[in-house]
Amino acid sequence: RRRTRARRVDSNDVAAMSSYDEVDLEDMEWNAELGAFTYQCPCGDLFQISPEELRAGEEIGHCPSCSLVITVVYEPEDLKTLIPEGF
Repeated sequence: RRRTRARRVDSNDVAAMSSYDEVDLEDMEWNAELGAFTYQCPCGDLFQISPEELRAGEEIGHCPSCSLVITVVYEPEDLKTLIPEGF
C-alpha cells in the first residue's frame, strides 16, 4: 500500500516546504494530557498536532517553544484507528 500525504492548499504550505522533518503519524506518541499527538523537538519541547487539526486535513505539527515545524504524514482513512476514542 502506498502512503500519501493529505494535502490542503493554504498558508501552511510555506511551513511544509521548510519543515524540520517528515514524521509518520503512527510514529508519534499520543499525549492524553495535551489531547494531541506529539514528537520530540530538538529544542527539548514537543511538536504537537491535535485530532481536530488532523480531521481538518492539517499536516503541520508545531512546537510551542520554537519556530520549528514537522510535516505529519498519514492516511486520512487511518484516523479512525489512530485517534483515541472520545477525541
